Amino acid sequence: MASSLTCAGVVWAFLSFLCAAASCVGFFMPYWLLGSQLEKSVSFGTFRRCSYPVRDESRQTTVMVEQCGRYASFQAIPSAEWRICTVVTGLGCGLLLLVALTALMGCCVSELISRTVGRVAGGIQFLGGKCSWWEGT
Repeated sequence: MASSLTCAGVVWAFLSFLCAAASCVGFFMPYWLLGSQLEKSVSFGTFRRCSYPVRDESRQTTVMVEQCGRYASFQAIPSAEWRICTVVTGLGCGLLLLVALTALMGCCVSELISRTVGRVAGGIQFLGGKCSWWEGT
């Protein structure tokens, strides 16, 4: 198997893949924010939550559901800002994963990645990282 990457490119490809995988796992796990509510430990991410309050209409009280789950629909995500965060983070993870997988293919296929493609891929990774940074703020 011939490679179109230099040694630095191979290191970049593997680090890109590790970072993309970590970002995707972080996106899908519900542990972005940890805290407590009604004396119970709660956590939630962009579209998953664990131990969340639900209004019990029969008893007219708020009870804690102690399980993890997704929001029933995109509109069920608590706020417009949180929905925007979900879309931006998902796009950022997708871009990072696309570039990382292309870079890994460049380790196995000769003449797949040229200098121009490498620069464009780095720019896409930068954009994906900015999406993740913007979401974090």
